[in-house]
Amino acid sequence: MNVLRQEKDLTLVLGGTGKTGRRVAERLEAKGHEVRVGSRSAVPSFDWDNQKGWDAALKDVTAVYITYAPDLAMPGAPDAIQSFVNIAKRRGVKRLVLLSGRGEAEAQTCERIIQSAGLEWTIVRASWFNQNFSEGAFIDMILRGAITLPAGDQVEPFVDVDDIADVAVAALTEDHHNGQVYEVTGPRLMTLADVAAALSRATGREIAYVDVPHDAFVSEVASSGAPKDVVWMLDYLFSTVLDGRNAHLCDGVQRALGRPPKDFADYARDVAATGVWKTAA
Repeated sequence: MNVLRQEKDLTLVLGGTGKTGRRVAERLEAKGHEVRVGSRSAVPSFDWDNQKGWDAALKDVTAVYITYAPDLAMPGAPDAIQSFVNIAKRRGVKRLVLLSGRGEAEAQTCERIIQSAGLEWTIVRASWFNQNFSEGAFIDMILRGAITLPAGDQVEPFVDVDDIADVAVAALTEDHHNGQVYEVTGPRLMTLADVAAALSRATGREIAYVDVPHDAFVSEVASSGAPKDVVWMLDYLFSTVLDGRNAHLCDGVQRALGRPPKDFADYARDVAATGVWKTAA
């Protein structure tokens, strides 16, 4: 039987202004659930680098959507997750839903911390986001007309953030997702050349894919003034994770929601219609 959690329950959404967190918070509120956004600007505030504030953010909370910025692969992430879980248990939290990453040993370490916490848990293990090209680090490349990344012809099953949010909300509000690991991907494998072609069709202008040397890419990111943790993360992702280990599809969206995941072409069409990729004439 599908048992829904009561509306009086309070859900803390960490990263509540980010790509997935914002969508999770909006969906929960639309369903009538009480939400506390976990961010530096919220009251009470939440900052992964300021453990003193975690207790206040967790007051009266029954469920938490956990995202770790910038990535669970970062050094120190397992220690932070363990400390957070300890405080959450002390505060009486009943359910944890963790956004994790595919093919990242450090992320899987964090998953095991969640799984062994003695609380209800669900893992949402995601591939690379479609929205990285419209809301994230790569949008400026799209506006300039060239995706310049060191990925060669490696394939990735890019997943839509709306699908991730739907899975997370289901896990937060429906009991039958407890104890599940949902590895969520899109419906097909794509090279970045495929991505560029799909974006070209959706925008009506030429967007190229230019494969660049890894070291040159990392140096360019560093010289652009990006934070050191972002530089480290991109270096890690393109040198380690995008090596073929994730070049396969998974059925997490289908298992969790009973429907197929959104295709990249549909994502590109919908985003193009918003005008976010339009450039000055």
